[in-house]
Amino acid sequence: MTETFAATAELVPGVFVRPATPDDHAALKRVCVETADSGNDATAREDNPELVGLIYAVPYQVFEPDLAFVIEENSTVSGYVLGARDTADFEARLHADWYPDLREWLRDPGPDESAWQGSDWARHMIHHPPVMALEGLAPYPAHGHIDLLPALRGRGIGRAAMEHLITALRRKRAPAMHLDVAPDNDNAIGFYRKLGFEVIDHPSVAPGRLFMGKRLD
Repeated sequence: MTETFAATAELVPGVFVRPATPDDHAALKRVCVETADSGNDATAREDNPELVGLIYAVPYQVFEPDLAFVIEENSTVSGYVLGARDTADFEARLHADWYPDLREWLRDPGPDESAWQGSDWARHMIHHPPVMALEGLAPYPAHGHIDLLPALRGRGIGRAAMEHLITALRRKRAPAMHLDVAPDNDNAIGFYRKLGFEVIDHPSVAPGRLFMGKRLD
């Protein structure tokens, strides 16, 4: 399936989505940490607030620039919607070309979570990243990720941004996509159901995790 698509578009009056560029890395990191505590600002709990964005946001602009978009209001980046066409390939590139450079200047805090402080959880993740391309997600090879600051929420922007990403993935002939959703976030689960996503039930999904998938073809 193909759809009419413009990389830069007005999502709702006065709010625009456009391709992210390297100049947006600071904004991507800022939005990421300011939504990292279940949608709330996690800056105060991190001793290195940039790390969360170096895990969850910036790599998409680096490795999937055609699927990395920032959302602006009044010329200020206040959200993003990001994707990867092939999760296994994206994961391989992170292991080969992203995490090794970060590990050179970040210590491994070790496996004892009770001893972690500040951003140690992020340092540990960079040294020991979790598997992204789970067996049960193989039928949904692409994935997406969206974060909006509070000023953009409840205005239809999230839905429009997700539809923008879905159209971009369809243009790249992605057959299906998945999302990693907090299992206790009923609002997010309901939101994604309205977009046509369904919970993926598979033994490879560990207890306490939830993924939702949608066919795109």
